[in-house]
Amino acid sequence: MERTVTLAACTLNQWAMDFKGNYERIRESIRVAKEKGARYRGGPELEVTGYSCGDHFYESDTFLHSWEVVSRLIEDPICEDIIVDVGMPVMHKNIAYNCRVIFFNKKLLLIRPKIILCDNGNFRETRWFTAWKKIRETETYRLPSIIENICHQEMVLIGDAILATVDTCIGFEICEELWNARSTHISQSLDGIEIISNGSAAYHELQNTKSLAHLIKSTTAKCGGIYIFSNLRGCDGDRYYFQGCSLIAMNGEILSKGETFSLQDIEVIVSTLCLEDVKMYRNNTRSRNIAASFSPPYPRVEVEFILSSADLYQQLSEPIVLRHHTQEEEIAIGTACWLWDYLRRSGQGGYFLSLQGDINSSSCAVVIYSMCFLIKNAIDNGNETVLKELREVIGKPTYVPRSATEICNNLLVTCYTGTEYLCENRCCIVKQLTSDIGSCHIETNIDSVIDAVVHVFSSTIGFIPKCHASNGNTREIKAMRQTIERIRMVIFYLFAQLYLLLKHRSVSLLVLGTGDADEGLVGYGTKFGFSSADLSPLGSFNKQDIQLFLEFAVCHYKLANAGNLLHALKVNYDWESTAKSLEDLKCNIVSSETTVYGNLRKYFRCGPYSMFCKLASTWSNIWSTTVIAHKVKSFFISYAKNRHKMMVAAPSYYANPSSQHDNRFDQRQFIYNTKWEWQFQAIDNCLQGKNITTS
Repeated sequence: MERTVTLAACTLNQWAMDFKGNYERIRESIRVAKEKGARYRGGPELEVTGYSCGDHFYESDTFLHSWEVVSRLIEDPICEDIIVDVGMPVMHKNIAYNCRVIFFNKKLLLIRPKIILCDNGNFRETRWFTAWKKIRETETYRLPSIIENICHQEMVLIGDAILATVDTCIGFEICEELWNARSTHISQSLDGIEIISNGSAAYHELQNTKSLAHLIKSTTAKCGGIYIFSNLRGCDGDRYYFQGCSLIAMNGEILSKGETFSLQDIEVIVSTLCLEDVKMYRNNTRSRNIAASFSPPYPRVEVEFILSSADLYQQLSEPIVLRHHTQEEEIAIGTACWLWDYLRRSGQGGYFLSLQGDINSSSCAVVIYSMCFLIKNAIDNGNETVLKELREVIGKPTYVPRSATEICNNLLVTCYTGTEYLCENRCCIVKQLTSDIGSCHIETNIDSVIDAVVHVFSSTIGFIPKCHASNGNTREIKAMRQTIERIRMVIFYLFAQLYLLLKHRSVSLLVLGTGDADEGLVGYGTKFGFSSADLSPLGSFNKQDIQLFLEFAVCHYKLANAGNLLHALKVNYDWESTAKSLEDLKCNIVSSETTVYGNLRKYFRCGPYSMFCKLASTWSNIWSTTVIAHKVKSFFISYAKNRHKMMVAAPSYYANPSSQHDNRFDQRQFIYNTKWEWQFQAIDNCLQGKNITTS
């Protein structure tokens, strides 16, 4: 007999510590899941609290309010006749666990703690939670009185167990358990569990949705069965963007997929699947059956509920072909979604950007336009939440946008600050770009401010520092450039704080920085200059990423002056790279090579000596080993001298593992011995043909 089940995976844009909003989104997702015919609803990891609560997980209030949210859900008629699985923190025997809490018809069925915690990258789960180490064991958990009064139930099992309905079994994984070499879905599938649900909080990194989809396909291809992957989406209060991409898979095929990037706060995907297909698929693999025949059993929580449908004519879900975003699309859409989440939750009135006609600031402007483009599309598609929040941000209760450029005019103020102290005049480029994207643009000259600062210095010290236009030396030019950047930042914050006063609004603008990962790595940014912005949208991307993004975006969004703009920016970029190299010839650091150094340092965990060894092979047909050694040493000297600047870098959208902008992700010291004597001696010994000890 055919046994068909309809299952739902929910993608939610939660907000850390926003218990009211989180509750409402969870409730609505349950309503939509039921409306679509689902009898099981899976949700993301820690969806009740939001994932990024950090040290709020040390507070008893966080646990109390989590149970209050669950109590509201349990007594809500919306949650009847559907198995609901939510993620929240639970305290058991004075130990905090990251848990799935499963309930059905006003009865708590199981609390399933996370077995394998994640401490990779930006994750720090062992700081707040403890992994459940009692494999295939359960204990009794005393329910709080608020739950006891509703469920008339004092106890529930907590531990490594599964649900057994009348017709099937449901197992659980939580995020990292899928990626681990000893994934729990393997032992669960060998024990006959046909449905495995994973509540996750996986954040976006460039091009990692492909690997996620491949992992889930290979998981179900190897083990058979149904896999429900429910992920968070959006910025819930931190630097990363949860990537959505919820999936439902069976027997090596993807049957449903949620959006990776979207302005939707709630997305529910459902699939109708045949359990008999799971049984026959597994039985066909003889080696798997031998392993399963002596697999130890999991504790089962019996549920008097039939998950499957008796409708013999219910249409089954068909496999789908996945289409993945290009890297340039991910930068355009992912960064835009993160900026919109940040803006609408900040209580501020828009963004302020110093637009100087360079590639980085121009790319920031285009990213904001991409955000406005997404907002317009969402509103056109009937997203009332986005329209309501846009009206709140710009302070116009009845506003209906006519175009993305009109939205950009309301959300972005760009400013060009001209000065004769720098050999650059990019006013025409800036005007072309602002005309295309529609930003509210202002121009000003800051020579009088610079003159005043130089006068204070010269009247006190006794000499006048010269800039590039006056043929100053390298040190003077560098000091003047950094002074000008700091003056600009002071002026920008004044504009950002008071500009909306002209429109009789009580909010301010958020100042955007324009630094990138390569500049941060070797210290080309100015401390307390542009690095002191509120946000740095491009902070985790390298120069090559940004160039490719801009080439894609100006064409994709059909900017009228795209050809002229790209040519002018390319000319300016070449000039900037040359100028920056001339600022310190001893460093001999080329911008295109900085990306290579950054990748080797982060992806391959290279110190000076191991980086030299890898590049001696990779660059052997370009440079001599002596030149390569000099380049590696120059990079590490520059990195060590400037590492301290990362301590005041503006928060950046995290999407690239080679980024060093978030000092929690890149946990290295910020005071170095810039001589690197022992490490550089190892390189010199190698050049001289001496033996090197290997670890």
